[in-house]
Amino acid sequence: MSSQPTSAPLDGNALAAPLFEVFGFEATAATATCGACASVNRVAQLAVFTRAPGTVARCPRCGGILMVLIERGATACVDLSGIAALEQPEGA
Repeated sequence: MSSQPTSAPLDGNALAAPLFEVFGFEATAATATCGACASVNRVAQLAVFTRAPGTVARCPRCGGILMVLIERGATACVDLSGIAALEQPEGA
């Protein structure tokens, strides 16, 4: 069984609303450094899959899981353990 999802991904802009609810700023312009391959990409460039339990954002270079977002009732839960660094652009 492959660990890669089979449905076509969305881009990271699909994360704009849920991340704004969690962080309170437009996070798709932030840069995320992949903890697996050290690739640096804007959150808007991540490969996003919504057919899993929750929303999964993967590194466009290595496919590593960078972020998982789920909702538990009225609470949003975000796992960022695949991100080595998340940096907001200057002036944002």
